[in-house]
Amino acid sequence: MATSELKPGNPEYERRIDPATGEFRVIEQGQTFKSVTAKISDIVLTPHTPMGWFAFFAVGGAGATMLMVALVWLFLKGVGIWAITQPVAWGFAIINFVWWIGIGHAGTLISAILLLFKQGWRNAINRFAEAMTIFAVICAGLFPLIHVGRPWLGYWLFPLPFTMTVWPQFRSPLLWDVFAVSTYATISVVFWYMGMVPDFGTLRDRAKHPLVQWFYGLLSLGWRGSVRHWARYETAALLLSGLATPLVLSVHTVISFDFAVAVLPGWHTTIYPPYFVAGAIYSGFAMVLSLAIPLRKFYHLESLVTERHIDNMGKLMLTTGFIVAYGYGMEAFMAWYSADHWEAFTFWNRAFGPMGWSYWLLLTCNLFIPLTTLWSRKLRVNMTYMFILSIIVNTGMWFERFVIIVTSLYRDFLPSAWGTYRGTKWDYMTFFGTVGLFLALFMLFVRFAPMIPMNEIKLMLPGAKIKPKEAAAGDGR
Repeated sequence: MATSELKPGNPEYERRIDPATGEFRVIEQGQTFKSVTAKISDIVLTPHTPMGWFAFFAVGGAGATMLMVALVWLFLKGVGIWAITQPVAWGFAIINFVWWIGIGHAGTLISAILLLFKQGWRNAINRFAEAMTIFAVICAGLFPLIHVGRPWLGYWLFPLPFTMTVWPQFRSPLLWDVFAVSTYATISVVFWYMGMVPDFGTLRDRAKHPLVQWFYGLLSLGWRGSVRHWARYETAALLLSGLATPLVLSVHTVISFDFAVAVLPGWHTTIYPPYFVAGAIYSGFAMVLSLAIPLRKFYHLESLVTERHIDNMGKLMLTTGFIVAYGYGMEAFMAWYSADHWEAFTFWNRAFGPMGWSYWLLLTCNLFIPLTTLWSRKLRVNMTYMFILSIIVNTGMWFERFVIIVTSLYRDFLPSAWGTYRGTKWDYMTFFGTVGLFLALFMLFVRFAPMIPMNEIKLMLPGAKIKPKEAAAGDGR
């Protein structure tokens, strides 16, 4: 129902008045402005951390430790501990890099594009989606650094004025990745932190311990919630949204150039930029679901992260999934239509060669399962099914990168150079280690920062528009 229709005398309006307090309910399940603030801030300010949090953090910490062991051994022995060979000179490092960058795309889309389109439903999920973006970029940023073989010389990728006047090769896609990812990370961090400033002010005012008050007071940058502060905050949010929106398209487009600019069958194609962007958003929303569904259950946030949010993300996954399906179709069509012997062989080898199992696995995970089931709203609002589906889609998207990289390389132009590819234990330790690092960082975020923007929910949902006095009175400071 439209906000303008919710007026005194309207049955829906009367139903959403809390009989105990007379306050307007900001959401269907009976939450008031004050209870929204209390529910979110108490997760951060509670002196008793739930044991479940320690369990998840321990799992993430174990994975991060495994990553450190793998990296130390890598630095001691070199990239030969990985399964990279000739002609498969690129292995898990590039696969994982592209996969992690893709996961970070949904956070920017939810934060920037949906804000510009004034989609209010984004408010309950945008904060932890932005955090997911930053932590995914951190995990992705490790791989260009370590896969070059000499990570201590990583600063050579930046155009610094060296005494030997050795400048980077600006025609190298690796250098394009450095600029694209660093720009993306910078905008994402600024957007994420700026959005938390009002909530840090709320945490500062609700905190009891002086040290906690000082900590969140420092992070809040002197926020007082004045009209001037809000006006500048909203202006800055719109400006950053305008800057971040092109990055949703540009970052993974630049990543796709790692492959598209190479004169190699299976890579040299113009469909890659939009195909990679759609796939990134697809996997990004799958990861948001993987995080949102357990969080709403574990912290009892069903009244804030509602079925509508899960349903909308399912619809967006269905849309981007069909774009990905179009990309797969164009790959097959162009392999035939180009009449290029090498392109035709590469595609046939992907589907029916020794590693064809990976191609059919990615089709099953990315197309057959999601695109035949996400049409049903009953399944889109089934939390168990959507969580399992999100894991399936992200598995399929990882195998998509595996297929693009490995099956385009392991059978080169010369049959004498043909081989196969099997990751070593160090490859798997590095990959699962970054998953652990991501989980550990995300659990720290959940514990010490508000995972849902309190002030945005209170100001943008119908209750704030109809009865602003309640919104101010329910601030709970």
